[in-house]
Amino acid sequence: MPSSLDRRPVPAPDGSRPAPSPDPGPVPAPSPRRTRAYALPEVRWAAAALGLFLLALPPYLLGGPAWLWGTLFAAAYATGGWEPGREGLKALRERTLDVDLLMVVAALGAAAIGEVLDGALLIVIFATSGALEAVATARTADSVRGLLDLAPATATRLLADGSEETVDAGLLAVGDTVLVRPGERVGADGRVVGGASEVDQATITGEPLPVAKETGDEVFAGTVNGTGALRVRVGRDPSDSVIARIVRMVEEASRTKAPTQLFIEKVEQRYSVSMVLATLAVFGVPLAFGDDLTSALLRAMTFMIVASPCAVVLSTMPPLLSAIANAGRHGVLAKSAVVMERLGQVDAVALDKTGTLTEGTPRLTDVRPLPGGGLDADALLRLAASAEHPSEHPLARAVVGAARERGLALAPADGFAAAPGRGVTATVGGRRVEIGSPARLLPDGDHARVAPGHDHARVVRELEEAGSTAVLVLCDGRPVGVLGVADRLRPDTAATVAALTRLTGRAPTLLTGDNERAARRVAGRVGITDVRAGLLPEEKVAAVRAWEAEGRRVLVVGDGVNDAPALAAAHCGVAMGRAGSDLALETADAVVVRDELAAVPAVVALSRAAHRLVVQNLVIAGAFIAVLVAWDLCGTLPLPLGVAGHEGSTVLVGLNGLRLLRSSAWPRPAGS
Repeated sequence: MPSSLDRRPVPAPDGSRPAPSPDPGPVPAPSPRRTRAYALPEVRWAAAALGLFLLALPPYLLGGPAWLWGTLFAAAYATGGWEPGREGLKALRERTLDVDLLMVVAALGAAAIGEVLDGALLIVIFATSGALEAVATARTADSVRGLLDLAPATATRLLADGSEETVDAGLLAVGDTVLVRPGERVGADGRVVGGASEVDQATITGEPLPVAKETGDEVFAGTVNGTGALRVRVGRDPSDSVIARIVRMVEEASRTKAPTQLFIEKVEQRYSVSMVLATLAVFGVPLAFGDDLTSALLRAMTFMIVASPCAVVLSTMPPLLSAIANAGRHGVLAKSAVVMERLGQVDAVALDKTGTLTEGTPRLTDVRPLPGGGLDADALLRLAASAEHPSEHPLARAVVGAARERGLALAPADGFAAAPGRGVTATVGGRRVEIGSPARLLPDGDHARVAPGHDHARVVRELEEAGSTAVLVLCDGRPVGVLGVADRLRPDTAATVAALTRLTGRAPTLLTGDNERAARRVAGRVGITDVRAGLLPEEKVAAVRAWEAEGRRVLVVGDGVNDAPALAAAHCGVAMGRAGSDLALETADAVVVRDELAAVPAVVALSRAAHRLVVQNLVIAGAFIAVLVAWDLCGTLPLPLGVAGHEGSTVLVGLNGLRLLRSSAWPRPAGS
């Protein structure tokens, strides 16, 4: 965890000191330019089909005039069915037969024998499914475009004669030197050649605190500079910056990800072809042996109805849709039925650290007065918070927030000043207070300001070994206390890791851009042994693809822009919703809206329960189809009885799938 403690001053109301550039604070990804849902033709056609279906339903059920509900149902068929029908005909021209065309034919067949309601419902379901898929695709594209806004449009280039010019950031070349003022975004990947500051690079590495940057340190385009000014020599072409590579990786992963298919869709081609051929045979063979046309046609029509895949399709959808609804009530948004099915297939899990295993916000964990300092814990915290109050640095906010939680009244601070990478100084109650990095305030060998008995080094070491960032407090030049600030683990993290281990048969892996020491400390506390730290986004993707190449189905859980490529490349990606970046939320297949990490293993278990119900339904539907088809082929199955059996099986599997709507079907969260 970074220990540098740059602070940002806020000018006093009387204007007694100059006001630096305002602190950008934690800068989230900008909101993408969203495509309106109704701008998509799939959404408009689906909405029209649904509206016409709902208008036709009352007169149909209440015995109204046939011309009224018939016209409305016909319009619903046309608006909702023309697009899947067109796609099905295109596939037919390419000598393939898909379920889209089969569903349209089945709907028309149902209408031909008077079952117009069933056919219209089937059309509406298919149109709505296509519309949801179109919206999801458009939103992902919007988020990728929005990510480009992280990089600034312009940069200040320094010329050889010392003058400055403002240029398009995309025109910067390797070797150019740019000036990054306080509060500005870095314009290009490169190395610092002058100045000192702290840079918030959470969008790239996921580190929870700004990182001190001095001459020779690397910086990334799109990250946010702190209080100091930096001169940066461009090291990469803007088109090859880390942020540009993230964009390309998300787009590539979205294009190359294996086609998402529901379980039943994997056999759609064979089933469709077999059903068509069998229907033709049922019609043609008896006719060839002398059967009359009406009898052969009736038998073939009955066969098509009882063998149609309506019950088979409904075997899959109700359990998955019920699971989606149940998960939504418990704070998990699964974006489609395909996602809900894929969640239960995972056998390996990769977790991000900051904002996923941890809360993502630094908090005060320890207040340690030093012997001889003359302060108790509350007095030390009050003194530190009073000096920190003008600052907006994340560590300062943690200290001030803790003081307010304890109800401590803060004293006025005069003469506030901040030094990048060092800390702050202020006068509180007539005493000069210095707060900052122990290594910067008291470098090794500087004992002149340390009175006998002051064991600040031991306290600093204890806090850092416990995973906290140590903040030293000096009063009139002498150490009086040490504060510990850390990004706290979520309370359910260890139980979640254990639950995921039980579900997948192997412990999760930690993939993080944070430093090795901080990552291993967190991993050790929650039971993770496989730790991969200091990773850039492309390295996370490489790890996921390596596992996928071994045959694993990987679930990635993350929250930041730097996690988005891995979320897109994984078999299934889950984003933490409260602090998640726009890109992560749109790229992920599911979102934990309430930020409860324990919901991840719960939704995986729910998906597996849905899969078991799907298998049950397929057995039921298959048994009905087999019996009715055998009856039709070996005997004389009355058409009304065939329709009743077909519809009965459809209702039965639908009701069975709705069992997952019960609150009791939600698995108990880990550690509850």
